[in-house]
Amino acid sequence: MLNIDPGKFVKNKGSAHAIRCSHKITMSGPAPGWQRRGFNVAAMRTEAKRALPRAIFDFVDGGAGDEVTLRRNESDFDALSLLPRPLNGAAERDMSITLFGQKLSMPLMVAPTGLAGLLWPDGEAASARAAAAAGTAYCLSHGSVCTLEALAGTGVTPRWMQTYIYKDRELTREIAERAAAAGYEALVVTIDTQIVGNRERDIRNGFLIPPRLSAGEVARMAFKLPWLWRMRREIPKITFGNYKRAGEAEDLTALAERMLTLPDPGMTWRDIEWLRGIWPGALLLKGVLHPNEAAAAVANGVDGMLVSNHGGRQLDGAASAIEALPGVVEAVDGRAKILLDGGIRRGTHVIKALALGADCCLTGRPQFWGLAVAGEAGVAHVLEIFRREIDLAMGLSGLAKIGDIGPDILLRQS
Repeated sequence: MLNIDPGKFVKNKGSAHAIRCSHKITMSGPAPGWQRRGFNVAAMRTEAKRALPRAIFDFVDGGAGDEVTLRRNESDFDALSLLPRPLNGAAERDMSITLFGQKLSMPLMVAPTGLAGLLWPDGEAASARAAAAAGTAYCLSHGSVCTLEALAGTGVTPRWMQTYIYKDRELTREIAERAAAAGYEALVVTIDTQIVGNRERDIRNGFLIPPRLSAGEVARMAFKLPWLWRMRREIPKITFGNYKRAGEAEDLTALAERMLTLPDPGMTWRDIEWLRGIWPGALLLKGVLHPNEAAAAVANGVDGMLVSNHGGRQLDGAASAIEALPGVVEAVDGRAKILLDGGIRRGTHVIKALALGADCCLTGRPQFWGLAVAGEAGVAHVLEIFRREIDLAMGLSGLAKIGDIGPDILLRQS
């Protein structure tokens, strides 16, 4: 994918210089002390920035345009203050929820994030195992390195699958049928990436689809020796597993170019109605911000929706997820599940989202940061940070169970 040859950075293998390089490279595990330094999600981001080449970190971390929406996804939580009621008594807390018949240990699950296998070998499987161990759900991206069948082969559950409405409706049908056959419980249809957003960090770095990294960017990757060594066998194999055609030698560049043409900007509600008719499980839309679209989703048989602006990676200037949430909640009026996907960095963010009517939240970049730092252990660490912070916020607010969280615990600031 990135045309990197790790071997070219270790020359003259018999020299003392080569021995020193080899010693550094073989230390391909997490940097010592990462758990101590990664005491919260922001600190894990810092660790991920140290671990990853700049182009890859920016691919994960960046947004569209001036990144206004990306920043507001986080900062808009600050306009909501909690009103604790300690005398309600919450010596013991139950953070569990039930979502589409599945019990989750906490109101947070892993969002679909493409190319996880670029951050850590078998990255999708590593994140899915961490989610399952934490007792929560994992949603596989359509742009995963592994196939959806390979992820299902790990046996992790609950597992969801994310896809698009493609110009070729038979491809949409194929993905849905494959997901059903592989035992995925829910299908998440992303509706806000029918055209790729203006992601200027990626443009600067040459990290486009397909990638066109400059020689300088490739050379800078040599300074991330643990990542480079970990990925030395993976890089040549990285592809979009769900789009690879059996028996065809289509390289990643050709595959990526083909993928750009697949989503349909002309999709309509008729397509959602059609997909509802062929998908047997829970059907969700990802990318809902407008109340009218939320109401139409319910009318077209959708079981749930992700209030999301694609992490600020699509339309810069769009409403933040938490800003749009109340309007969606009012329009849906309890007729479908509402999940918030965007800007969750603290346990208190989860509490605030639930107080405004969300049923569950998703984490995207934070689990990526954990994956970049320590693979499965890093994702598990991030999920544990959230679990601990949610529990603490509930305890300090006098909330014994998720059902106790309502709009009365919030004070809105002007």
